[in-house]
Amino acid sequence: MQGTVAAGAARQGHPRGLYLLFFTEMWERMSYYGMRGLLVLFLTSKVNGGFGWTTGEALSLYGTYTGLVYLTPILGGFIADKFIGQRKAVVLGGTLMMIGHLVLALPNVTMFYAGLGFLIIGNGFFKPNISTMVGGLYAPGDGRRDSAFTIFYMGINLGAMLGNFICGTLGEKYGWHWGFGSAGVGMFLGLVVFMLMQKKLLGPVGLAPVKPTVEERAQGTAEKKGFSKDEVDRIVVIFIIAAFVVAFWTGFEQAGGLMNLYTNEKVDRTMFGWEVPTTWFQNFNSFFIVALAPVFAGLWSWLSMRGKAPSIPVKMGLGLVFLSTGFVFMLGASSQSETMGKAAAHWVILAYLFHTMGELCLSPVGLSMVSKVAPARIVSAMMGVWFLANAAANKLSGVIGAYSEKLGEFDVFLYISLGTGVSGLILLGVAPILKRMMHGTDEEKPPASQGESTQGGSSVAAA
Repeated sequence: MQGTVAAGAARQGHPRGLYLLFFTEMWERMSYYGMRGLLVLFLTSKVNGGFGWTTGEALSLYGTYTGLVYLTPILGGFIADKFIGQRKAVVLGGTLMMIGHLVLALPNVTMFYAGLGFLIIGNGFFKPNISTMVGGLYAPGDGRRDSAFTIFYMGINLGAMLGNFICGTLGEKYGWHWGFGSAGVGMFLGLVVFMLMQKKLLGPVGLAPVKPTVEERAQGTAEKKGFSKDEVDRIVVIFIIAAFVVAFWTGFEQAGGLMNLYTNEKVDRTMFGWEVPTTWFQNFNSFFIVALAPVFAGLWSWLSMRGKAPSIPVKMGLGLVFLSTGFVFMLGASSQSETMGKAAAHWVILAYLFHTMGELCLSPVGLSMVSKVAPARIVSAMMGVWFLANAAANKLSGVIGAYSEKLGEFDVFLYISLGTGVSGLILLGVAPILKRMMHGTDEEKPPASQGESTQGGSSVAAA
């Protein structure tokens, strides 16, 4: 880990740097989810400059784009670890994404693909490194880490809410390219705040590439001597759990693809005499995240202080089971729309509720796991590997969603529900084995006192 965080502890018991990363990620996710919510609607639209593609064509590009977005973090994490450090990678990535969104605002097919390219490359630098810096604020074994990632996750979803409200409304009501352009403004705001406040609030975290510690060299675990057996076990665990995560995100990412199109075409969106924009429905996930994240963060901390916290694999297995349950409600929706023409909105809202509970059990916990379990000198690269699961899942999500043209939505939702449910039960079954292979790196200890901030095994008085 990279030294001591001079920023000190926040009044809430977390380093103040956490809230800077929270705010930066919030604006970046505003831009990402704002654009994502518009993408398939824009591609299938035949008016206002839309491309007029078929559902299959739109979902295929959606899957390819979102898959590549989560593939490039492997390279971005590696470059940050070896050459430029996490902070420079975040600034570089954010700048490229801002350019990409603004290029998308130009009504031209060539510019559209160029904008997607900027977004894909920029996200590769931004995404793994800002997540890694959250973990870098805490010493090994600090029981606050899981709750910190859950708080950080609130920033992601506040940004998603802003994106769907601002970018979605502008895109649907005033023109697709207005929505795309507004996403670039959000990314600009996040960059400005990060660059102004990073030195004061983050101390040395993310400032330089990670170097092997004296202890690592003495134990023969420095890079030139390879990894120890325990480190190999821990790396293997990350890959194994990542395989299960593919199943989760394949189902979850239907939100921006098939579920988005289904809501647009086959859900009665009229509430209180007013038709709710399609993109706003994706805000139910973000709303539930913001509402439930403090509950889950408090629950993990409460259980941790009593030595009863479920293991990381158990939490993530429960996440898959919750996701599977959410698709049961989508089965109810598709049954109703087949017989009545339109499904009631409450089916989709309940699906988002259970998907959100699954997300809170899996995604922030997974980010925390990588920052704890991965060897320190390759932690950003391993964060990139973690996002590789998202890459595979997003592409699979588009492929599977496109089958709705042949099979119908009911069958697709049924297969997703069964697949994610079985995956969750298997993960719960092998959880004890995976926990042993972590060799205690996932274990937590009570948080430091509120007047101290720990980092890299040391603590200092709050600045």
